[in-house]
Amino acid sequence: MLTGLLRAGVGGRQLIQGWQRGVSLSAARRCEATDGEEEEGRAKKEIDPAKDRTRVIPVEMSLKYLQSEAYQTAYGEDPVWKKYRRNFKGAFPPKKTRKMCIRAGVISTGNPCPICRDEYLVLDPINTNLLKQFISPHNNSILPTSITNLCRKKHRELEVSVHKARDIGLLTYDVPFRRYHYPDYYPKDTPTSTTTTTTTSSSSSSTLTPGS
Repeated sequence: MLTGLLRAGVGGRQLIQGWQRGVSLSAARRCEATDGEEEEGRAKKEIDPAKDRTRVIPVEMSLKYLQSEAYQTAYGEDPVWKKYRRNFKGAFPPKKTRKMCIRAGVISTGNPCPICRDEYLVLDPINTNLLKQFISPHNNSILPTSITNLCRKKHRELEVSVHKARDIGLLTYDVPFRRYHYPDYYPKDTPTSTTTTTTTSSSSSSTLTPGS
């Protein structure tokens, strides 16, 4: 098509120039539309401060928060998971909790778990006052998610923090009872030795004659 217009002479060149001008204008309009869509996308991506979890809270601040009046007002003397209620369909809750509550630094659910909903609750081996709330006072084991309602990601972080705290001596734990196989340490007499002893004693008694 372009070769045919070039052969046509001056009129063909004018048509080509007009066509090129139209292409450049359409490209400019497309760029403007893209810029407008990006601005709209940025406006939509404005994060609610209450759901923003991109800020890293140091564990020292979490330790102070657990001793503050704000914490006492929110939770009192109860564990942080005590007053939490799960949202689920049907009469029975699912066996597994959700995989995670925070995605891309933003809370992605309307009812986050007890740890994800409060950004000042930091799971760390040093934060033993928080870790003790998730340990059973009866058998000293970590409470399951069916009781604490933590998401699976935070429950894994809880397990790691508890194990680290026990390794460095900040949390006590019961040493498991070790069963020993005592025959390995105290072997019994073999039947052959008993038989040999009996035979030796009988032969010695037979060699003795009366009156000797």
